[in-house]
Amino acid sequence: MLVLGDQLTTSLSALSGLDPTRDVVLMVEVRAEAIYVNKHKQKIAFVLASMRHFAALLRASGLPVDYVQFEDPANAGDFTGEVVRAVVRHRPERIVVTEPGEWRVLEIVRSWRELLGVEVEMRDDNRFLCSRERFSRWAGTRKGFRMEHFYREMRRETGLLMEGGKPVGGRWNFDTENRKPLPKGAKVPERRRFEPDRSSRDVLSLVERHFPTHFGDLEPFGWAVTREDALEALSHFVADCLPNFGDYQDAMQTGRPFLYHAALSPYLNIGLLTAGEVCDAAIEAWRRGKAPIEAVEGFVRQVIGWREYVRGLYFHLMPSYQDGNYLTAHRPLPWFYWSGETAMHCVAETVRNTRQYAYAHHIQRLMVTGNFALLAGISPREVEAWYLAVYADAFEWVELPNVHGMALFADGGLLASKPYAASGAYIDRMSDYCSSCEYDPKVKSGPGACPFNFLYWNFLIENREALGRNPRLAMAYRNLERMPPGIVEAVRREARHFLAHIDDTPESPRQGELF
Repeated sequence: MLVLGDQLTTSLSALSGLDPTRDVVLMVEVRAEAIYVNKHKQKIAFVLASMRHFAALLRASGLPVDYVQFEDPANAGDFTGEVVRAVVRHRPERIVVTEPGEWRVLEIVRSWRELLGVEVEMRDDNRFLCSRERFSRWAGTRKGFRMEHFYREMRRETGLLMEGGKPVGGRWNFDTENRKPLPKGAKVPERRRFEPDRSSRDVLSLVERHFPTHFGDLEPFGWAVTREDALEALSHFVADCLPNFGDYQDAMQTGRPFLYHAALSPYLNIGLLTAGEVCDAAIEAWRRGKAPIEAVEGFVRQVIGWREYVRGLYFHLMPSYQDGNYLTAHRPLPWFYWSGETAMHCVAETVRNTRQYAYAHHIQRLMVTGNFALLAGISPREVEAWYLAVYADAFEWVELPNVHGMALFADGGLLASKPYAASGAYIDRMSDYCSSCEYDPKVKSGPGACPFNFLYWNFLIENREALGRNPRLAMAYRNLERMPPGIVEAVRREARHFLAHIDDTPESPRQGELF
């Protein structure tokens, strides 16, 4: 039984029916998985440390585990090489594996039967509430896919937040109540972090030895890497953060990267927690009067709505989905996505959070770094590789649809009904970033103008043919039509100048020099 690094769940389908007297669990640490994109140091450490603790858990429960460590001199460095070596060691009748979560790994696994001459049994990933086949039945021949429709079906099927066949509170969605900026003086709970034990310290040292030039700070490392600690992180979120999560889930504030967000997605995405149990914990808090329905519904929607939806969409549309570039965006990724060296305080703060924690919450990702990439016409492939590299929770099944479809509109509207394009006014409304910025969000063009402002209007102008008929952009285009020609020309001129000099910062090396 092969268990991959993002499948650390004892109830995993690959482990079902395992006979410890004749079966062996194979787990491998391979270099290829750390470098296919140049992953954040903490992301590498998080996965490897979690794998080692999970292997110890399996051994403690009496299961035989063949575990190949990263620095084993015989380590082949990739999945296929290590499976070939394991077949030689164990001479198995078959290889059992739970379907991988990334298309490229799925293709690797599919090649093994012919290569090895051994039966390969690939089982459904039972950690998701909606199987790939179930999603494909829902998707059918739809020309567009809207999460809200899918989410309601998932609510009905799971019974979560349902009473008598109807949604609790009389509404499916309380999103309109969940868009408040953080008030001054708000008391944000200190985020629960976990001190690395000896095993994790060994991994941190390994990462520093082998990946010293990879992006990100390795210390302080505070992610949970065991099931026990992940459950403690869940309890902390439900008790201390969930009551205010709904109101302020779209808020941003300097120096507070977590706010009231769950920060549980890394644990969900590698299997230390399951979708069902985190939803049950949140709903139980609502039933006990400890959290309002607006917050709990918003959280449940992210888990059984959005998370299940993007995974289903990914497999339903791959592999061609990744090739789309509806807005023909080809500009290289600016260096400040790695360095954080930019006068735009919102971008600098988001990159700083990302560097320190391998984390930024969803509005920072969508409406700051994603929004800028959209407005500036950055190549989808380059943006997607960055997101996949820098976040601890980023695996392609969840990263690609979120970035390709939602942030960049590169799929032409299959996932989102409109581009999530916004000027500096949105960032000013939802954060304190602009008060510490040398740019003014109230200035559209000229000295001190926020780049998000002139880039926003330039984006609408340049993409009028592709987006002009989108009904959700009708008001924006009406406002553009009313704009004086002189302002329009100034906006275009400033956008062209800004983009032409986007990397004109002192000592800004090319990306290849970082690694």
